[in-house]
Amino acid sequence: MKKLYLFAVFILAAALTLSGCQPHAGTGDGKNGSKASKKIIIAEPVHLIAYLPLYVAIDKGFFKDEGLDVEVTTATGGAHVTSLVSGDVWGNIGGPESNQMANKGSKDPIVSVVNVVNRANVYLMANKKYKLKDDSDAGLKSFMKGKTIAAGRYGGSPNLLTRWLLMKVGLDSKKDVKLEEPADASAVVSLVAQGKADLANGAEPQINEGIKKGAWSEPFYGFPSLGDYAYSVISVKKSAIKNEPKTVQKFVTAMLKGLKVVNEDKDEAFKILKKEFPTASNDSLKASMDRAYKDSLWSKDGIISKDAVAKPMEVVKKTGIYTKGYDYNKLVNMSFVEEASK
Repeated sequence: MKKLYLFAVFILAAALTLSGCQPHAGTGDGKNGSKASKKIIIAEPVHLIAYLPLYVAIDKGFFKDEGLDVEVTTATGGAHVTSLVSGDVWGNIGGPESNQMANKGSKDPIVSVVNVVNRANVYLMANKKYKLKDDSDAGLKSFMKGKTIAAGRYGGSPNLLTRWLLMKVGLDSKKDVKLEEPADASAVVSLVAQGKADLANGAEPQINEGIKKGAWSEPFYGFPSLGDYAYSVISVKKSAIKNEPKTVQKFVTAMLKGLKVVNEDKDEAFKILKKEFPTASNDSLKASMDRAYKDSLWSKDGIISKDAVAKPMEVVKKTGIYTKGYDYNKLVNMSFVEEASK
């Protein structure tokens, strides 16, 4: 039943959001001789600070240098996956585990080609009236038991990581807590602020937004502590790799430049961050960036390692949402990163 529910959510989300996604067009090769730019659209599940390397590559003209005209469209509720499956976008940014679930039975599966966020970019916050005093598994169990948790949409990475942690500390997500599962990730702030949830998961800019509104204090738990974790990777269809490998190579080459700027030029990265989130205060954005660098959020080299993929796949397996296994060599293609790194 859970699988049918998740599939229905994906289809409904796609119907609601695909009207905002424009199909890619164009055949230009940029620096290789064509004057026309190749139009590419990347679907993101939510507009996050974590996706800064992608925004930087666009702002700095790295894609244009490669003859690519790249745009990003926000497709919530899982539609960042379904819009790629249907061909309404050229690629997406998200977790490889979501791609694997969508690939079941597909003749044109989704393949991940470059890493962006190499940590589990999810944190747990609590209403300011609650204070965690013991961060051991036993302490977390006692602290979380009986609480209402704004966990995000069922099937999404934040939701699954929350369920995974509940299981890890010995809690039953059906009996010991109540999970609120809004499709819109930004809704978790208002749920806690309005007293409809005691705890919430989220990432930046939601974390500092909630702090600023007095909904919660600093996170009491951070999933980046899990280490290397392929949380958000850029993926395309297998047919794109077969039919337009030069385009995929150019995209990956530009993305690596975006990663380099974010990792090595913090001042420039911050300038572009401000453009992407113009309504956020400088203090909030600075705090967000400080957290990202402290937690080593971004991939340094674009490599999606076997160990980094194994972790999210273990999460979906343990939570029961997907138990069919996977083949790393079919789910991931690192040849474009390797070529760009020569």
